[in-house]
Amino acid sequence: MTNLTKDPAIYLELKRTYPVPRERVFRAWTDPAQLKKWFAVAEGFSTPIAEVDLKVGGRYRIGMQAPDSDEVMVAGGVYREISQSDRLVFTWQWESPSADEPVTLVTVEFHERNNATEVILKHERFTNIAQRDKHGEGWIGCMNNLERLLIA
Repeated sequence: MTNLTKDPAIYLELKRTYPVPRERVFRAWTDPAQLKKWFAVAEGFSTPIAEVDLKVGGRYRIGMQAPDSDEVMVAGGVYREISQSDRLVFTWQWESPSADEPVTLVTVEFHERNNATEVILKHERFTNIAQRDKHGEGWIGCMNNLERLLIA
């Protein structure tokens, strides 16, 4: 189960515990081949693009595609902090030719919890509550997909 916290300061925080070692969860967040297996906003979506330059200042890109669409929705950003198996901090921005998308900030922490891993994801710097809520739904979908991958 994913707990979603919403705050008037326009950020969201999700917590999810996975019954696998922390290193395995961290690798799922940082290995392009694994990202392609789970990083999508809903079940049935695919991830045809997963590019990772895992270093501070390195860039990443993730492309998600609905099963009934030819359009690939791409988000990307820059890694601000990488603490091996503990923490990732990166910017997040949708690539959109039709609008100026804001740059937001994502922090993902990985905590060992009795032979399991608790992931705490904080996404902040949204410009409005509707944007935050839409991203919250997407992150819950991603967390669900990650769970399916890790417990398979």
